[in-house]
Amino acid sequence: MSKPFKYTVGEVKKLFDDYFEQADEKEITVTGLALIFGSKQLLQDYQNRPEYKDLVIEAKLKVENKYEKMLSSKTNPTGAIFALKNFGWTDRQEIETNVNHNIPKVIINGRSDN
Repeated sequence: MSKPFKYTVGEVKKLFDDYFEQADEKEITVTGLALIFGSKQLLQDYQNRPEYKDLVIEAKLKVENKYEKMLSSKTNPTGAIFALKNFGWTDRQEIETNVNHNIPKVIINGRSDN
């Protein structure tokens, strides 16, 4: 049996709500969430418990959403891109090619050009 956490589910919800209400928009980070508990590991420990999981995931999504919004702002989005990569985002290009050896005939005004 694992030992109980310092905060109840209700207290964690209140701590997260207070954090998002009081923190400057530019200062909202996952590290800021972790500081509520004392470390990133403790934040992860809370997320690993079923009764806290949804709360922690929702709080992290709010942080991710803030960074996503920064991508369309007029400021330099480099920091936001870096932060979103830590959330699992990628910035790769995918090029789809389709090689078809049966090239269709082009018919213009009833005439075939092939």
